[in-house]
Amino acid sequence: MRKGLKKKKRSQHPPCLSASIPALFLTFPDYVYFENSSSNPYLIRRIEELNKTASGNVEAKVVCFYRRRDISNTLIMLADKHAKETEEETEMTVEADLTEKQKHQLKHRELFLSRQYESLPATHIRGKCSVALLNETESVLSYLDKEDAFFYSLVYDPSVKTLLADKGEIRVGPKYQADIPDMLPEGDSDEREQSKLEVKVWDPNSPLTDRQIDQFLVVARAVGTFARALDCSSSVRQPSLHMSAAAASRDITLFHAMDTLYRHGYDLSSAISVLVPLGGPVLCRDEMEEWSASEASLFEEALEKYGKDFNDIRQDFLPWKSLTSIIEYYYMWKTTDRYVQQKRLKAAEAESKLKQVYIPTYKPNPNQISTSNGKSGTVNGAVGTTFQPQNTLLGRACESCYATQSHQWYSWGPPNMQCRLCATCWLYWKKYGGLKMPTQSEEQKSPSPSAEDPRVRSHLSRQAMQGMPVRNTGSPKSAVKTRQAFFLHTTYFTKIARQVCKNTLRLRQAARRPFVAINYAAIRAEYADRHAELAGSPLKSKSTRKPLSCIIGYLEIHPAKKPNVIRSPPSLQTPTTKRMLTAPNHTSLSILGKRNYSHHNGLDASKIRMVNSLIFGRGGHELRSLQLETVKEIAFVASVGQRAESPSPRASSTSE
Repeated sequence: MRKGLKKKKRSQHPPCLSASIPALFLTFPDYVYFENSSSNPYLIRRIEELNKTASGNVEAKVVCFYRRRDISNTLIMLADKHAKETEEETEMTVEADLTEKQKHQLKHRELFLSRQYESLPATHIRGKCSVALLNETESVLSYLDKEDAFFYSLVYDPSVKTLLADKGEIRVGPKYQADIPDMLPEGDSDEREQSKLEVKVWDPNSPLTDRQIDQFLVVARAVGTFARALDCSSSVRQPSLHMSAAAASRDITLFHAMDTLYRHGYDLSSAISVLVPLGGPVLCRDEMEEWSASEASLFEEALEKYGKDFNDIRQDFLPWKSLTSIIEYYYMWKTTDRYVQQKRLKAAEAESKLKQVYIPTYKPNPNQISTSNGKSGTVNGAVGTTFQPQNTLLGRACESCYATQSHQWYSWGPPNMQCRLCATCWLYWKKYGGLKMPTQSEEQKSPSPSAEDPRVRSHLSRQAMQGMPVRNTGSPKSAVKTRQAFFLHTTYFTKIARQVCKNTLRLRQAARRPFVAINYAAIRAEYADRHAELAGSPLKSKSTRKPLSCIIGYLEIHPAKKPNVIRSPPSLQTPTTKRMLTAPNHTSLSILGKRNYSHHNGLDASKIRMVNSLIFGRGGHELRSLQLETVKEIAFVASVGQRAESPSPRASSTSE
């Protein structure tokens, strides 16, 4: 952790934003404030590089840090839960002795580290700060006592919206460390079987002298050089004799020679015969010789991009190489001249880069509220000037400390709210991203919702219409925005749970009590039990209605039998004369005009309805067993019977 700047002697006047940040000399890695908006709080970044562009401007490559106001409420709850778990593990009561104001201000000092890089112009730098990893042994009050001091304990990934702990652990225990046996007393022998514990590859008490061993190693190098001369692929990679001799002198050749000498009992003649068998000299290669020039270039490019992340190097650049081969090549590559040259080039580039940059004073903030005479309350941070306090009746009090007098005021929040901050609270807002004094809503344990939340925008707009100031919204943007549309999509398993778990769910009771939480654990348990019970039972198939074409085809194949119509015997039939069977007089329109439709057809309407019900049924779509010919006969008999019961007037007069 880099030590902070020494405290300077404060002036007698209240701090002013432009006066508090003088000209700076910046180096890397420095933690600085960046200003991307005149009304938003500063961005906190860590300078990694200072580069000069073609236009002559200076840009800083920085690492991003995020505040609590920059992440979602869900992640804030996870961060608070992680902090409580850390307190329980370390048995420390961090926030027990803090007041509500200190707890409120401590949240403004917490940051979240990210692995995200960006380039920002150096002219937007507004000052230095210090950021350190949270120290469990240090009191949190030390961060509040220091100016421009921040801490972090979690890493935020803005792409996937996750939080991770940036803290290494010392793994202690039998799972991570070997059990060291007790030392044997003098005179006791080790009863363990050594052959299972280790493999002997060299005997220092050999009958050969050091000179004889060195001579054998020279012979092994000569054999390796001759083997590379005979190999076609090696002659292409090492076209010169010096390169072949250097490759033959690598460790792989020497290790093979020493292993051969040990396996043959340090007999030089038998070991030399093994080095040069009947098929030709033995050729030993390592990863430096197995890799081609193009593969070496890919490896250097991947190493420049990913560093020593060998899994990503293998996945994106060298998928045909094994992980063991890549790691072995890396440690051999560090012994080559090419690595030394690259190291020198990087050192030269670092020397040519900017070491520090001068940031001059800047213009006053455009959010300054001018006085009645049209002049600003500050003159580019001139220290020692006597400022007259503005008229307290011209505006409201400070939204943070409720002060009514200040040498300079700044507009804060949405323009339609006409809120303002004093110089001290404005500087606190820009540096720490919040107001100094907590509000009643923030005193609750749950995190206050952000102004970007759609559920809060309507509440803020109502406050704006009533002329009420919005305190500590967390964002100076306008709160009057359109609400996004959404719809509730019920999943398939939720629909099943509504039917299976009716006794536990009780939707009607839950609808009457919308603010009472539903016990999802009990519903999930009941669903699992019911699902296990009904898994083996067969499903009830729903009866399907056959189409009309199938029914008609079935009736054609299986015709219904014609019913026997009961006819009256001839003896019971009354003889009819010719006059009775004559057609009615069509000139008597008065009698026919009073008849209804059923009398015109010679059939009663009730009988027509009975015949229709026999033909079409209730629904009017299915045929009954009676055929059409049988129905016509019934209709004919009914009409004849009606005519016999009610004869015409002319026939009755004739019979008289």
